[in-house]
Amino acid sequence: MIYKEFGKTGKKVSALGFGAMRLPMKEIDGKKFVDEELAVPLMQQAFDMGINYVDTAPLYCETLSEIAVGKALKGYRDKVYLSTKNPIEDNDGGHWMERLEKSLKKLDTDYIDFYHFWGISLKSFNGWQGQKYGPLEAALKAKEQGLIKHISFSYHDAAENYKPIADSGFFESTLVQYNMLDRSNEENIAFAKSKGLGVIVMGPVGGGRLGPPSEKIQSLLKSKSVSTAEMALRFVLANENVDMALSGMSDLNMVKENFEIASRTGHLTAEELEHIKSMMEENKNLAQLYCTGCNYCKPCPKGIDIPYLFEIMNRYRVYDLKEHAKSAYKEVINGWSWIKSADASKCIACGECEGKCPQKLPIIIQLAETHEILT
Repeated sequence: MIYKEFGKTGKKVSALGFGAMRLPMKEIDGKKFVDEELAVPLMQQAFDMGINYVDTAPLYCETLSEIAVGKALKGYRDKVYLSTKNPIEDNDGGHWMERLEKSLKKLDTDYIDFYHFWGISLKSFNGWQGQKYGPLEAALKAKEQGLIKHISFSYHDAAENYKPIADSGFFESTLVQYNMLDRSNEENIAFAKSKGLGVIVMGPVGGGRLGPPSEKIQSLLKSKSVSTAEMALRFVLANENVDMALSGMSDLNMVKENFEIASRTGHLTAEELEHIKSMMEENKNLAQLYCTGCNYCKPCPKGIDIPYLFEIMNRYRVYDLKEHAKSAYKEVINGWSWIKSADASKCIACGECEGKCPQKLPIIIQLAETHEILT
């Protein structure tokens, strides 16, 4: 395993981190539970292999991930860095501390190595400045008490709002989205690195989008035959400003495959990396011919999230992620998707959307094609 200096924290972390958001689950009487007989030894095998960072959160795995992680850390607490998150449900520092103490109890530990302000925005961060015993003051107090070792933040806000948070001097590490399909944080990653923050990437395989095979993506390295998932992970690790790729792993095969990839030196040459970026940029431009995602077509009177359905269709048509696209559309049809939308068959051809589309796309026809192809 390759280990990297983690910003200015003085720690060295493995290039691959264990994300405990997709632990093996089981169902009992209609309720889902972490299958600890599988999950705990799985994490411990990863630790034995050399992965020295595990990331969890209070809401992962039906709120049971932290408990399983705590059990997996027995005997490994001094060898593995623990990361979890505070959802910051309000601006009260006392409540912030209560959520920290709840996580400590579930994890059955005295301290957390990297404690994240979970999914903060620039607006919320600015709102905490100078607040009497708000989240920021509570975090400093918790660090002073030894309950947390390093203050971190995970980020889902607009890319252009990132730098003021990273430049505040308050945080020591950051967790951001970055992958072949979404490079919006590429400049932010470089900025965070320049400011001495440890940089961890979440979603290196695009939240599963880059897991299924894609001939188009696999062909980007003409001299080598690799899976789409391997290509995605190698792309992230080839970025010199990335310290770690965090991967949610649910079985030993995934752990072994990702471990083997992360243990290599020279993931991609500079020429290969630029070629991939260039080709993916061309694909992005092609996708925008079908829909730029401007959202002017919304709202649809029948509840169809047109830009999202076209994004799914672009994964099929432009990126050749056919298996994933069909699976994502099935989630929409069944109401399982985190983005709530009626399926494309609910279109009544009223034409409201087409009248508002700057590109004058034939949306009604494209919705019918989307439903036909993806079902």
